[in-house]
Amino acid sequence: MLVGLARQLILKLVPRVVARLRGWLLRVYGVGQLIDLARRRFPRLTAWLEHRFATDRFAGLPLTLIVLLAGYLAAIGTDLAEEVIERSGIVGLDRQINQALAVVRDPDVVAVFAKITHLADIMTLVAVTGVASAFLWADRRAAFLPGLWLAVAGSQLITYVGKYVIDRPRPEFLTFAHAATPSFPSGHATGAMAVYGFIAYAIVREVAQPRLRFELAFWAGMLIAAIAASRMILSVHFASDVAAGLIVGAFWLLAGFALTEYLREHATGRSARA
Repeated sequence: MLVGLARQLILKLVPRVVARLRGWLLRVYGVGQLIDLARRRFPRLTAWLEHRFATDRFAGLPLTLIVLLAGYLAAIGTDLAEEVIERSGIVGLDRQINQALAVVRDPDVVAVFAKITHLADIMTLVAVTGVASAFLWADRRAAFLPGLWLAVAGSQLITYVGKYVIDRPRPEFLTFAHAATPSFPSGHATGAMAVYGFIAYAIVREVAQPRLRFELAFWAGMLIAAIAASRMILSVHFASDVAAGLIVGAFWLLAGFALTEYLREHATGRSARA
């Protein structure tokens, strides 16, 4: 709670202070003069900032955006876990959502989502990761392998640590589906985001047509969303469990992206020097 309040205070105050400081500096100096002044007064800091926002290399603006997004995901994931631990209002909301989903728990609907949820069973994800690794290796794209394995291993490790540290009970099993591990976060949602998200990225990365890239990303997103929804419809997870799983998976997916792009850039630079 204290962490959340401190972050809200910072988010409110910092933009105001920065805006006033920026306005004052621009009134005193022109934009060009301000940049030259910063370079003279703070050469190392200015060089670091220019490197962070460079658009001609992955280690510049792309990596900066990934780090910022990963930090944001970590912050909201921490807040979500804190609310679950403290049994705040989100617990009641979870129960309401679980009860509201009763209207779609028709036997035929449950049967469909039972098949969908198996796409993120641990053995299925291991098999899919193995097949994807083999294809990437055969296609001579070995630079993608460490990123894939990092996304899968990191997301699963954090998921199982979170499950047994928080030790949240499952919702009442209202369908034939059941599970033995604690509820928070959802391992199926985590695994779906990490594995299928990375596979989609690996495919899209080599596709030139923007429309095809969008369609591949869209359908991968729909698959992940369907798997996540299946956990709630089958009443084996609360909504916050699924949200936390998607956040954890997305965090490690970004880590996999970053590692892959670094290795690709490094390999390209090494080939250019050879």
